[in-house]
Amino acid sequence: MRVRSVLPHLPFFGVLAVAVWIRALAVLAYPAPLWFGDSPGYLQAAVEFRPDPTRPSGYPMLLWLLKPFRSFTVMVSVQHAIGILTGVLVYVLVWRAGRAALPGAEAGGRRAWLPGAVAALLTVPVLVPVHQVALEHMLMSDSLFAFLLLAAVAVVLWRRRTTWWLGAAAGILTAGAALTRTAGVPLIALILAAMAIRRAGWRACAAAAAAFVLPVAGYVFWFHAEYGQYKLAKADQVFLYGRTAAFADCRVIKPRPELAVMCPKRSDPRISKSFSVMWTPDSPFRRIPGWVYGDEGNRLAGEFAWAAIRAQPADYAEVVVRDTLRAFAWHRQPYPTPWTWLQYEFPEGEAWSDKQARLARHYGPDGETRVVRPWAGQVLAYQDRVVMPGTILGVLLLGGLAAAAPHARSEGRWRPGRSVRHWATGPLLPWGTSLALLVVPAATADFDYRYVLPAVPFACVALGLALFPPLRPPRVPAPRDEDRPAPKEKVDA
Repeated sequence: MRVRSVLPHLPFFGVLAVAVWIRALAVLAYPAPLWFGDSPGYLQAAVEFRPDPTRPSGYPMLLWLLKPFRSFTVMVSVQHAIGILTGVLVYVLVWRAGRAALPGAEAGGRRAWLPGAVAALLTVPVLVPVHQVALEHMLMSDSLFAFLLLAAVAVVLWRRRTTWWLGAAAGILTAGAALTRTAGVPLIALILAAMAIRRAGWRACAAAAAAFVLPVAGYVFWFHAEYGQYKLAKADQVFLYGRTAAFADCRVIKPRPELAVMCPKRSDPRISKSFSVMWTPDSPFRRIPGWVYGDEGNRLAGEFAWAAIRAQPADYAEVVVRDTLRAFAWHRQPYPTPWTWLQYEFPEGEAWSDKQARLARHYGPDGETRVVRPWAGQVLAYQDRVVMPGTILGVLLLGGLAAAAPHARSEGRWRPGRSVRHWATGPLLPWGTSLALLVVPAATADFDYRYVLPAVPFACVALGLALFPPLRPPRVPAPRDEDRPAPKEKVDA
């Protein structure tokens, strides 16, 4: 590779060096993963190699593949590598779009630096902020989910027209994301819509749909073999119930007597209603056999949730909008509890329960939370300084929506259709995915800061694609004089 061809990538190499350094430092300071409330369920599903009854088991499958190493340090290192690859995908997508759109960028010169500089800048929100690093360090599914979904988007955008085998790859990757987090299930519709807008053809769309359905159906049959139900998870209605608890008023809903037990209560005002009805002593599931994991509780939760939505549609919409907008606040707030949001940061001390110890012993000997000095001091100092406010994500999304507008002017004329086509065939897919990743949790569960971070890479890609002008159709050169057919001689009758 020529040195001249490497130089435009120097800004990204600088960002990448910082990203690798802080992740290596995090592994040295915290050799074991950060545990969360969902972590034991994920790990138990991996150890026993069975579907998790509460949530899809795409992430436990990754843990199961890493189980032969018997090392939690290897596990967190792999997750950090996945985070790095997510940033690399953002860079490659934006850089390729810029190089193709700017005349002379491929040949070198001053414009050769612009695609790399813009793409490198847009990887900073993905690779550098401490909360992205901490999320990768957690025994949680979010970093894998974001990578699989971004890979699916990258496959769709890779060529001007998606071939059938690229469509199949996009379907498989989207299925992997859906089996990692249920928020990925409705996003196959966005993938197929983007392929149709890009005129991928029916073969590519059919291949994507089939490649999505087959793995998901296979998992559903596996789940049925274990639990006797054709589902992705047993508790598929309880989270929606938690969402409706934020606004449900039983005086308006008027539930039948058996359903009245689900009327939400909250004794601690510091805790959100959605969290309270699920996990605190106020939860109605405490009075139902099987708690949130039982069939009876799931049935009653679903009936109550849909009754609340039908009776109070405006209140439901207001709650969804309010919690979506929480993602764009400058400072993080103690939500949904005074302690949940702090679990997404590197801790100063160690915490380890007997339950975690018993479960971790089956996976590896190094699962106990440890804080290793002096490395931890450097990570904590980084954590105090390198944070991305949620407002930046809002700016990225607004920029991705508006940055294509200036491209409406071409060759001295206004062509609004040009910028609309440019946005619809490029930025629309990552922009819509980013927005969906914010709205879907707010509409089906509750707001949580870890749901915000997977939306960031897509917003960065959308802005990058929108900034660069649309590709010009190739010009057909005018025929030379010697190539023109000789005029026929006129013959007099």
